[in-house]
Amino acid sequence: MPSPYRAIFSASGSREFSAAGFFGRMPLSMMGIGVVTMISQLTGRYGLAGALSATLAMSAAVCGPQVSRLVDRYGQRRVLRPVTLVAVAAVAGLLICAQQGAPEWTLFVFSVGAGCVPSVGSMVRSRWAEIYRGSGRDLHTAYAWESIVDEVCFIFGPIISIGLSTAWFPEAGPLIAAAFLLVGVFWLTAQRATEPVPHPKSQHTGGSALRSRGLQVLVATFVATGAIFGGVDVVTVAFAEERGHKAAASLVLAVYALGSCLAGAVFGLLHLKGNPGTRWLVGVCAMAVSMIPLQLAGNLPLLAVALFVAGLAIAPTMVTTMALVEAHVPRTKLTEGMTWTSTGLAVGVALGSSAAGWVVDAAGAKAGYAVPAVAGALAAAVAFLGYRRLAGPAATGGRGQDDRHLRTDDDEHVA
Repeated sequence: MPSPYRAIFSASGSREFSAAGFFGRMPLSMMGIGVVTMISQLTGRYGLAGALSATLAMSAAVCGPQVSRLVDRYGQRRVLRPVTLVAVAAVAGLLICAQQGAPEWTLFVFSVGAGCVPSVGSMVRSRWAEIYRGSGRDLHTAYAWESIVDEVCFIFGPIISIGLSTAWFPEAGPLIAAAFLLVGVFWLTAQRATEPVPHPKSQHTGGSALRSRGLQVLVATFVATGAIFGGVDVVTVAFAEERGHKAAASLVLAVYALGSCLAGAVFGLLHLKGNPGTRWLVGVCAMAVSMIPLQLAGNLPLLAVALFVAGLAIAPTMVTTMALVEAHVPRTKLTEGMTWTSTGLAVGVALGSSAAGWVVDAAGAKAGYAVPAVAGALAAAVAFLGYRRLAGPAATGGRGQDDRHLRTDDDEHVA
C-alpha cells in the first residue's frame, strides 16, 4: 500500500470500520442489478425489471437522507440497526413474491421497503472526517481510499450478483446482497470507539443540509450522473444477452468499475492545489464525453474497452465531490450532506434504469446506450450552470459556525 494510504490507517480502529463499510456497501452494486437479473430471468421483461430497480433506488433516495439526519442526532448504532432489519425483511418478502409469481404490485411494495437501506458509505466517511478534521491532506487520502472501496464493490458486486443469479437460482443475487448488508451494518455499529458523537439537539438548527446552495448543485448534477450509471447497468445486461453471453455482463461492468478504481488509487496519491470546484466540473464533463463511444461498440470486447476508459473519470470526481460537501455543509449535518449526494445518484439510477429498460424493450440494447449519453449531457449542463456556487468560498467552511477558525490553507484546496 502506498505510504499516504498506510498513514491514514495508523488511526486506531480505522481498518476495522473501513472493512465493515466494504461489506455494508456491497448491496449498493448488487441489489439493483440483482433484481434486474432476477426479474428478467423469471419473466423476460426488462421494463418490469428496470421499474423495480428504479423503485428500489427511489425508496433509498427518499429514506436515506432522513436516516442520516437521525444518525447525526442520535448516533449510528441506535438508528442503523433497526433500519437495516426492516430492509432485510422487505428483501425477503420481495424474493418470496418473485419466486411464487405473486401479483406485480406486491413486488413494488416490497421494493419500497427493500430500498430503505442506510448510506453505509456516508457513515464510514463521517468517521474519517471525525478522525482527520483539520488535516486536509489525510482526509483527501481517506476519501480517495473510500472511493477505491466503492469501486471494488462495483467490480465484484455485479459479478457475484449476476453470476449467482444465472448459475445458481434467480433470487440468489439479491439474497446474498441482503446478507452483506446485515453483516456490514452490525459489524460497523459494534465499533463504538470510532463512531462520531451525536451533536446536541440545540446545534441542529437551520433545517436540512440541502439548504446549502453548493450542495444543491452537487445533488442536482448527481441525479443526471446516476442516470448514467443506471442506464449503463441495465443496457449492458441486455446488450450481453442479445449476443448470447448474459453472464458476461458482470465482467464488462466490472471493467467499468476497474477503470474508476485505478484512477481513484492514483488520485489519492496526489496533493492538488487550486479550486476543487474546477476539478469537479472537468470530471463531470469527462464522464459525459465518455458516454459517446458506447454508441459505437458493436461487441462485448469493444464495449469493455469503452467502459474502462469511461470509468477513469468516476472516482476522481467522487473524491472531489466529498471534499466539496465537507466544505459546504456544517459539521452537525455532515452525514446528512454526504447522503444527499448518494440520494441524487439513487434518483438518477432510478430514472436511468427505468428509461433504459423501456428503450431496450422498444428498440433493442444498442439503442439503449442513448440514455446514458443524454444523461451525461444533462450532468455537464447542470454542472456548468451551478459552477459559481462551488467556486466561491463556503459560508461555514464545512465545519459549522463554531469552528471556522480551524480552516487551513490545505483545507481550502483539498480535492
